[in-house]
Amino acid sequence: MTYPHICYEIFVRSFCDSNGDGIGDLNGITAKLDYLQELGIEAIWLSPIQRSPSYHKYDVVDYYSIDPEYGTLDDFKRLLAEAHARGMAVIMDLVINHTSIYHPWFQESVKGKDNPYRHFYTWKSPEEIERLGIATREASADTAGRNPWHPWRYNAEKYYGLFWKGMPDLNCDYPPVRRAIYEIGRYWLNEGVDGFRLDAARHIYPEWEEHKNYDFWVEFRTEMQKANPEVYLVGEVWTAAENIAPYFKGLTANFNFDLGLAIQKVTADERDTVQLATTLAATRAVFFQTNPQFVDAIMLTNHDQTRIGSVLEGDIRRLKVAANLLLTLPGQPYLYYGEELGMLGQKPDEYIREPFLWDYREKDRRRARWIRPKYSKSNTVVPLAGQVNDSDSLFNHYKRLIHFRKSHPVLADIHGFVEPLPNEDARCIAFVRKSNGRSVWVIHNLSGKTVTYSAQNMPSQLLFSTHPDSRLVHNGLSLAPYSCVVLE
Repeated sequence: MTYPHICYEIFVRSFCDSNGDGIGDLNGITAKLDYLQELGIEAIWLSPIQRSPSYHKYDVVDYYSIDPEYGTLDDFKRLLAEAHARGMAVIMDLVINHTSIYHPWFQESVKGKDNPYRHFYTWKSPEEIERLGIATREASADTAGRNPWHPWRYNAEKYYGLFWKGMPDLNCDYPPVRRAIYEIGRYWLNEGVDGFRLDAARHIYPEWEEHKNYDFWVEFRTEMQKANPEVYLVGEVWTAAENIAPYFKGLTANFNFDLGLAIQKVTADERDTVQLATTLAATRAVFFQTNPQFVDAIMLTNHDQTRIGSVLEGDIRRLKVAANLLLTLPGQPYLYYGEELGMLGQKPDEYIREPFLWDYREKDRRRARWIRPKYSKSNTVVPLAGQVNDSDSLFNHYKRLIHFRKSHPVLADIHGFVEPLPNEDARCIAFVRKSNGRSVWVIHNLSGKTVTYSAQNMPSQLLFSTHPDSRLVHNGLSLAPYSCVVLE
């Protein structure tokens, strides 16, 4: 089965405003598909677009709608048609871990134990919660919340809402809930969506029943394949590799959060303090045991994390190193919109979701203006218009890397193998990529100093270099500061 090579996450509200109301929308994305195609993107992941009372729309009130702030169903169908005409897949964010408290299901559920929708959610008495020892939880990488049980007015029972009291968790043990979820998924696939990014995929069941998640996702995939036999499903599962692995029984792909953090660390430190290639090889071996066709969805950051631009303090040289690593490692790379510009952003969440910078200030008629940016402004980040014609810009660096990756059969193989190469200099990361009997060597210089790398049986053909001063010399390979070389 063929999956897209390079994916791009779009926080819809912030990407491109087509009608001047200050809010990014679906028609804005359609208008910028040529830009994404030029960059080399093959799939777009849209943040939630269904009707919701919040700016982020991760609390859905109507699964069969398009939020009017973003457009209409016809607008969405046009986006699908235009994306597909360019060979680009569209991945919808599907939030089925929880709904909004304003969803009709929950509004019925709160009416009492005899209501037919009561069991759409998990309600328990305070006494039962204490008896089961589930009143509190340990904070996890994807949520700091420790008190997931919430009272509702005069109800004697509390409802379970892991992330926030405004997001009650659905009870997927209840067959009518499962049927409803499957109907929703099949509806959007039949409309032409190519797959789903599955929010909070690890939390479909509460932590004390996490093992039930694995079978749920197997069943979910089976049901989705009735609408699209090649449906693509990528899960948000942030935990250790051995705990992620069982999710590959049902899901096509899972995000590799730990790899993203490792890339951040070695790039900031300018030293391979985590044995990145060795660790990744071990992680992939664990995934392979569960599903040899696993897809490792790799990224630098996403909409819940400090932007890589801020992690690296806007240092374009280091940002290029982060891009070098992301786009030469095995897996399926995801870019978070604006990473190719070096956009900045730190928590709270609104400020890691600031508007994309298309042009300078008053010239930027397509810029969303729903929020006054704190970090990514025209005087802190060079807008796209200022980078397109600069051959040394971060944008053009990403573009060259992406097109080279896609053009080479070894690098383009998202299922390919990685093996660390002998290396005694922590300023370097060196590994072999292998696919279908062919291999390439990839060597990175993380530092601001020229370094020399040598090893036995090193290939003699320089296929690609991110810096003109990196070259083969009599005693090995001379790597310019912050550069990357591919040999075959």
